[in-house]
Amino acid sequence: MPFGHAVYVQRKQFIEKITSLDEVFDFLNQWPEQRRDLAHETLLKACRDAAIGRFPLGAARENFRRFIKKAGMLAEVDQFPGLGRPSADRNIGNT
Repeated sequence: MPFGHAVYVQRKQFIEKITSLDEVFDFLNQWPEQRRDLAHETLLKACRDAAIGRFPLGAARENFRRFIKKAGMLAEVDQFPGLGRPSADRNIGNT
């Protein structure tokens, strides 16, 4: 299920563009076990509910954005002058 607007995640060497619920699931599945907490569990449940239509997709996207922001990993495209809106198929920055 694609989002209307991507969420950008700051990784060590690049910025990852998350554009869909499937990509959020992949991200959450890769989240380190030792960092999985109530926020991770709650977000995962919200995403599962969104996948079956019991929770708004936009709300799941916003919850993911907040989760990433709390983790200090939220990247705003505005932080990178001259890049504008990148294509959906590539990462931004040094890959």
